[in-house]
Amino acid sequence: MNPIYVSRRRNNVIVKYLCLGAALFGVTWLALILFTLFFNGLAGINFAVFTQDTPPPGSTDGGLRNAIIGSIIMTMIGVGIGAPLGLFAGTYLAEYGKHDKLTSVIRFINDILLSAPSIIIGLFIYGAIVVPMGGFSAFAGCLALAVIVIPVVVRTTEDMLGLVPNPLREAASALGMPRSLVIRRIAYRAARAGLITGVLLATARVAGETAPLLFTALSNQFFSLDLTKTMANLPVTINNFVQSPYAYWKQLAWAGALLITLTVLALNIGARILGAERISK
Repeated sequence: MNPIYVSRRRNNVIVKYLCLGAALFGVTWLALILFTLFFNGLAGINFAVFTQDTPPPGSTDGGLRNAIIGSIIMTMIGVGIGAPLGLFAGTYLAEYGKHDKLTSVIRFINDILLSAPSIIIGLFIYGAIVVPMGGFSAFAGCLALAVIVIPVVVRTTEDMLGLVPNPLREAASALGMPRSLVIRRIAYRAARAGLITGVLLATARVAGETAPLLFTALSNQFFSLDLTKTMANLPVTINNFVQSPYAYWKQLAWAGALLITLTVLALNIGARILGAERISK
C-alpha cells in the first residue's frame, strides 16, 4: 500500500477522533451544568414561586412573582424599543444604502456593538440616563436592554433581506409599486420568518442579562410597576440571592435560573423552527 495514502488515512483518523473528543468534552460539561440546574431548580419550583413576592431576609415563605413580572416588563419594553430601530436600520443597510459609503461605517459600528460586553452598555446607560435622572430606574434598564437588542436585529434583518431574490423586487417595481411599498409588501413578507427569528434571538439574548441591570434598574424586594423607580427582576435577584447566607434564598435563585434557562431554550427552539420553515419554503 502506498505509504502516502497510509499516512493521510492515519492523520484523518487522528483528527477525526480529536474532533470527536473535543465535542464530547464540551457536551459533557454542558450536560453536567444542565443536570445541576434542573436538579436544584426543580426542587425549588412550586406554586408560591409564581404567586408570592421575594421574601425578606431569614424568611422561608416567598416566591419570585415580582421578579418574574419585572423581567417580563423590562424585556418586552426593551425589545419593543430596540426591535423596530434595528429593523429600520437593517432595512436601510439592505435596501437603501447597499452601495453607500455610510453603510460600511454603520455595519462596522454595529459589529462592535454586537460583540461589546453587556457591562459596557450598562455603564454607558448609567452615565447617560441614571446619573442625570438622579437614581436607578426600570426605564434605564429597558434602554440598556434595547441597546443590546438593536445590533442583533440589525444584523439578522440585513442578512434576511439580502436573501430575498432581486427578481421579486424588480417584478413589483415593473408593476409601478414605489420602493417603500416593494419593501413592505414583497421583501418583508418574503423574509418574515427570518425577521421574526432575529427578534426572538434578540429576546433570548437579553432575557438573562444581569450586568446592564445592575447599573440601571438594580432591584428591590417589592412588587412595583413604576418605571421611574427600581424594579425587581430575575437576573439581579438571582445574583443577590445566590450570594446570600440563607438557604431558602439560594433555593429561589436556582428556581429563577431554571426559569430563565427554560425561557431562553423555548425562544431558541422557536427561532430554529421558524428558520427551518423559511429554508423549506
